[in-house]
Amino acid sequence: MTREFRRIAVYCASSDRTVPVYGDRAFDVGRKLAEHGIGLVYGGGSVGLMGKVADGALSAGGEVIGVIPEKLQALELGHTGCTELRVVSSMHERKLMMAELADGFVALPGGWGTWEELFEVVTWTQLGYHTKPCGVLNLDGYYDPLLEMVRTAMKQGFVRPILNELLVADHDMDALLAKMSEATLPPIEQWIATP
Repeated sequence: MTREFRRIAVYCASSDRTVPVYGDRAFDVGRKLAEHGIGLVYGGGSVGLMGKVADGALSAGGEVIGVIPEKLQALELGHTGCTELRVVSSMHERKLMMAELADGFVALPGGWGTWEELFEVVTWTQLGYHTKPCGVLNLDGYYDPLLEMVRTAMKQGFVRPILNELLVADHDMDALLAKMSEATLPPIEQWIATP
């Protein structure tokens, strides 16, 4: 099954202290999404990789929907150039709204928040709360340790092999989108009965 993406949610760092090349790559991701006619859904911030990915999409005339909690908006961290900036009451509401707006999810390099958001949408896919593919853009091998952990979990029985496409990875954004569009996401009824 080949999927088409109207919008992709991107999770990434809000820190300005990251290695500078990641900011350039995040800008390129936003620009590339816009050039493909894919809208960006993201956390609404103006700082770090978040701000760069939004700037990239806007530079190419793309749709950018930011979703930011009131607490962060009050600190004036919201991106003022978004096509639409939705202010919500909590992180939980933010994550749910982003998931509802997007047709797929991509994690760029990030820390605790990025990982937490990624793991949550992968789990929602596993449990059949949605059928949207999840991917990591593995820039400079950033996610190699995570991908190795997933392989270890499969070998030891914590992640079923039938679910190996719940999280796809590539170092190139075009290749990642292609993998996500073709990913096999078995319904819960299929894998839960699989030993």
